[in-house]
Amino acid sequence: MKKIGFIGVGVMGRSMVRNLMKNGYPVSIYTRRKAKVEDIIAEGAVWCDTIGKCAKDADVVITMVGYPKDVEEVYFGEGAILDSVKSGAYVIDMTTTSPKLSKRIYEKAKEKGVYAIDAPVSGGDVGAQKGTLSIMVGGDKEAVDACMDVLKCMGTSIVYEGGAGAGQHTKMANQIALGGAIAGVCEAIAYGKAVGLDVQTMLDAIDKGAAGSWQMSNMAPRMLKGDMDPGFFVKHYVKDMKIADEEARDAGVNMDVQKVVLGMYQELENEGMGDLGTQALIKHYTK
Repeated sequence: MKKIGFIGVGVMGRSMVRNLMKNGYPVSIYTRRKAKVEDIIAEGAVWCDTIGKCAKDADVVITMVGYPKDVEEVYFGEGAILDSVKSGAYVIDMTTTSPKLSKRIYEKAKEKGVYAIDAPVSGGDVGAQKGTLSIMVGGDKEAVDACMDVLKCMGTSIVYEGGAGAGQHTKMANQIALGGAIAGVCEAIAYGKAVGLDVQTMLDAIDKGAAGSWQMSNMAPRMLKGDMDPGFFVKHYVKDMKIADEEARDAGVNMDVQKVVLGMYQELENEGMGDLGTQALIKHYTK
């Protein structure tokens, strides 16, 4: 079995680590605060107090951190992943980050005889828990094939998108589409309430038709209950949409809906709601 080092054991990462261990993989972990992962350690993960120790003996190093600056920190510099990982190992960044940064990691890894893959995911906390994430993969096809057994522990839809950065570009398309979908669900709920409908009955009707979506099935019930716990943070979605906006400008693509939805989420973050889940967009419509 491949030895795995996993860096970034947060809302998503902790379930991904559990699924790897359930499939028999030995997993070493690093996160900034050990106290937050005592339960994962008790379940069998080996704690490392530095990034370098976590990466040094691993056959596969997986990262699932927050922001591009965090990706930079864990991959580059003295004692970071690319300074510590052994030749012939695989590094898989599952963070949603800049495609340009993924290409930088790929090129630097190649210089050291290391195979780099960008593999961002979709499916939120529920998908991470169930091991049913959608994984969008970029990098060398041979490297992706070599890591397929590991990826299958965490996801059920694993699609090779192309060379380095292609996984991240696909995730940007995912986040763009998600924005319109979740805003549509919020507006449908706001409209239903305003005209006096029983909103749950309304959702039961339209969720089974052409308007139905993952967002409607999974996020609408949370909205109605007032459950704003994060499956995916507002602050991280704002980060993703800013990257998508930058990449779209570089590609010469105009995205009117994406800009409006980004603006609404930025308002929530500015009002101190960045640590809520993305379903908190409903609060924009209930102010």
